[in-house]
Amino acid sequence: MSIGSFVFMLHSHLPFYRKAGMWPFGEESVYECMAETYIPLLNAIDDLLQEGIKAKLTIGLTPVLCEQLADEHLKQGFEKYVTLRIKAAKADEAKYASFGASPNPENHHLAKFYLDWFTAIQRDFASRWKRDIIGGFKRLQDAGAIEITTSAATHCFSPLLSEDSSIIGQYKTGVANYKKHFGKDPNGFWLPECAYRPAQGERAGIEKWLFEAGLKYFFTESFVIKGGQTAEVRRVVGPYGSVEYVPSKQTGSTGLDTFEAFWLKEYPIAVMGRHEQAGYQVWSADQGYPGDGNYREFHKKDDSSGLHFWKLTSKSTDLGDKELYNPEAAANRIKENADHYVGFLQECLTDHLKATGRPGLVMVSFDTELFGHWWFEGVTWLKEVIRKLKNYTAVNMQTASEYLTETPPEKTINLPESSWGSGGHYQVWLNNDTEFMWPQIHKAEKQMKEVMDLVKAQPKDAALSKAAEQLARELLLLSSSDWPFLVTTGQAKDYAIERFDGHVERFNKLYNMIKSGHIQFNEIAAIADIDNCFSELNLANFRLEESESIASGTAK
Repeated sequence: MSIGSFVFMLHSHLPFYRKAGMWPFGEESVYECMAETYIPLLNAIDDLLQEGIKAKLTIGLTPVLCEQLADEHLKQGFEKYVTLRIKAAKADEAKYASFGASPNPENHHLAKFYLDWFTAIQRDFASRWKRDIIGGFKRLQDAGAIEITTSAATHCFSPLLSEDSSIIGQYKTGVANYKKHFGKDPNGFWLPECAYRPAQGERAGIEKWLFEAGLKYFFTESFVIKGGQTAEVRRVVGPYGSVEYVPSKQTGSTGLDTFEAFWLKEYPIAVMGRHEQAGYQVWSADQGYPGDGNYREFHKKDDSSGLHFWKLTSKSTDLGDKELYNPEAAANRIKENADHYVGFLQECLTDHLKATGRPGLVMVSFDTELFGHWWFEGVTWLKEVIRKLKNYTAVNMQTASEYLTETPPEKTINLPESSWGSGGHYQVWLNNDTEFMWPQIHKAEKQMKEVMDLVKAQPKDAALSKAAEQLARELLLLSSSDWPFLVTTGQAKDYAIERFDGHVERFNKLYNMIKSGHIQFNEIAAIADIDNCFSELNLANFRLEESESIASGTAK
């Protein structure tokens, strides 16, 4: 008998980096995550499947990430990247060998470790996954090992968009992209930045547009379900940078907890909240597993080869004083940390069962790129956790859809305005540094609606439709939440502003072309060569009339 359910959700997302720089921000970010996260994750899930264990992970793949992983230009770039990594490892192996220029047995051992590791990644990409990472995820979903969820097309910050037509365009494009890549309808949705807007005046809550797009559930943070105030953001592992903490308004306890899922009151959309302690145990760099001193240090690389030769050592150790990484010692800690987490989950669900007499839910959600890329050992740790849960516990690991099918929500909930950001509100994306972006986004939204009226009035004008489709792509891309986020964190402020300005410039060029009536196909083609995502884009998804007429009789 199961003591409760465990849903492990991985949210996979990167900005649209295609043909937009290489390093330190650009395509190389995609290649690093392909090598260190996506391919190792596929390998781990497939290895478990061959052992007879279905991982039952819920894996979100944003449409803009799917488009990049399926893109031939980026596939070729990845192959060049891995070849260069292998070349660098070989050079270090020769350099540190007993006969090399700088003999060093420990560094030689690590160079050989990386040579073998990158060679295996190169082989697996070509042979095991046939150069098709998205196809690999599809195969594993078709085998019942995982569930894949979708998201807004370009990971927009939904509540700050001014037009509901823009929101539905983002969501329906996301659903259409999922169908293109995975051959079926999605059930689940990652609400970008966990950013939720309740009904406000005449504007419906976000759940209406999820329902209109055919989606069935999404995820949120613990405090959104339980009430109270968010804790000050603690140091975490990942690309979060430094964000000023601005407390949210104190709210009372709702009397609810995250041990179950809930229905939204107006529409039959389910929501489940992250279990705070189970999540914090993993993502916190201070108290979580990634902060273990035996694990690899992300921030320090060899000046010549770029390889990571050092371990974290301790949280207070300066980069210059880091000790050498020992893969064997790290492997031992992986097993110990996996044992601890499995024990924690079992205890947590056992205590809930004893207290309530009912099996409960523990749902956790993380950025996928934490595992492998930021926390090098993370994928192996996750594989150990899944194996131990299956073999040694009564915890029922399920995909989100499986849990909701087996345990439908029994209660409804009203969610407050919220996000996962510092303070739980919108400040990370709307502040003094980013406020210049939003009037431009809102202007583009209104201009898109204007162009949609032209398209509706001239449905047989092929040139107009082609220009409008590329205009819609630029609207999607300039609306990405990545640009204000990177400005706020300071991680890539100049790069993010440059990217945002570039999409605004291309949008304006297309809009002016449409308004003037002089559509130039060569200019459209030049823009499309850079921003080529979403071949399935349907202009009808940027209109609300049809959706609203359908919705009139379907609200719960």
